[in-house]
Amino acid sequence: MATTTTGNSSSSDQKSTTSPLMAKPTSNQRLVSKDGRSLLRGPAAGGRATWVGALRDMWGAWLSLRWRWVVLAFCGSFLLHWLLFAVLWYLLARANGDLGVDHDNPPPGHTLCVKYVTGFTAAFSFALETQLTIGYGTMYPNADCPTAIALLALQMLLGLMLEAFITGAFVAKFSRPQKRYSGILFSPQAVVSEVESQHCLMFRVCNLLSRPLVDVCVSAVLYEERDDMTLHQTSLEFLLDGLGSRPCPLFLSPLTFIHPLTPDSPLNRVLTPGSQSHFEVVVFLSASQEGTGSAYQKRTSYLPDEIQFGRRFSKATLLRGNERRNSAEAMRYFDTHLCSLTAPNSRDKECVVQINGEGNDKME
Repeated sequence: MATTTTGNSSSSDQKSTTSPLMAKPTSNQRLVSKDGRSLLRGPAAGGRATWVGALRDMWGAWLSLRWRWVVLAFCGSFLLHWLLFAVLWYLLARANGDLGVDHDNPPPGHTLCVKYVTGFTAAFSFALETQLTIGYGTMYPNADCPTAIALLALQMLLGLMLEAFITGAFVAKFSRPQKRYSGILFSPQAVVSEVESQHCLMFRVCNLLSRPLVDVCVSAVLYEERDDMTLHQTSLEFLLDGLGSRPCPLFLSPLTFIHPLTPDSPLNRVLTPGSQSHFEVVVFLSASQEGTGSAYQKRTSYLPDEIQFGRRFSKATLLRGNERRNSAEAMRYFDTHLCSLTAPNSRDKECVVQINGEGNDKME
C-alpha cells in the first residue's frame, strides 16, 4: 500500500524544507542518516510557536534534549528553587522583624519565625537545608509562627514534585530504546544477487551486544520521488533467510534479510539498469533483550549509490562467547564478493555459522 506526500511545485525552497528527496538529488540528501537519525525538518516555526509547542509537550521536549542541556536544566532548576524560597524566607524574616533582633535573646513578646535567619545568606542556607533535609540543627522554624509552617510545607511539596520529575526524566532518558542500539550494526551497503534464480535485495545486521536479542523484527519503507513532484512511500517486506517473515527468536550474529525483486515489488522498477529514480530505502529493526525485556530499536537507510549489483555477502562465522566483540572486527561480516546475476544461482552455500565449533546452519 503506497502513501503519497505532495510537494509544492511552485517553490524549490519549500520542497527542500519539506523533504530532502524533493530537492535536487545529491549523494548527501537523505531522510534518515546511516546511524538512524532523522534528517527531515519541517518549515521553521516562529519563536512564540516553538515555545508554545514545547510547553504543550514538556515531557517530549525534555527527553529530546541533549545530555548537556539536561544536566544544565537539572542544576538550574534546583538553584532556582533554592533561590526562590531563599527570597521568600528572607521576606518572611524581614516582615516579621527578625533581621534586627538578637535571636539568642529576642525582645519580650516577639515570636521568631525561623531561628537564626538574620540575612539573605542565612535564608538561602535554610532553604537548602530544608530541601535536602540536611538538618544541621542551628536554624529551624518556630511552631508558634503559622506563616513559617505554611511556607515550609509549600517548599517541601514543590521540592518533592521537582525531584520526582527530574528522577523520572533521567530514568526515561536512560531507558529510551533508540539509545541502546550502539551494539547493533547494519551493513553499510546493500547488495543485489540471485537466490534460487530470483534477484533479491539483501542487507546484513550484526549484534555486538553482550546479551542476545529475541523477537527481532524488520520492516522497511521505500521513499521515492516521482516526476509529478510527489514523494511516495511504500512498505517493503524483508524475509529472514531460513525463517521467512517470522520474527527471529534469537539474534546472535549475523542475520541476512532478503527482499525478492519480483514483478510486483516496487523496488523492481526503480532498480532497473538506467533508472534515474531518486529513492531511499529506510529499514527499521526492533528487538527485545533476553531476560529484561528492554526494547531495542535501530534504523538505517540505503540510497541508490549504496546498493551494489552482482555482489553477495561473504561467509560469516559467529563469534564465540569468549571472543572480543567490537565494531572493527564486525565489519568483516559485511564484506562482499562478486557473483553472477544472469545464471541461476542456488541459495548461498558458503556462509556457515558455527557455534562453539558444533553444528552448521547455512545462511545468506
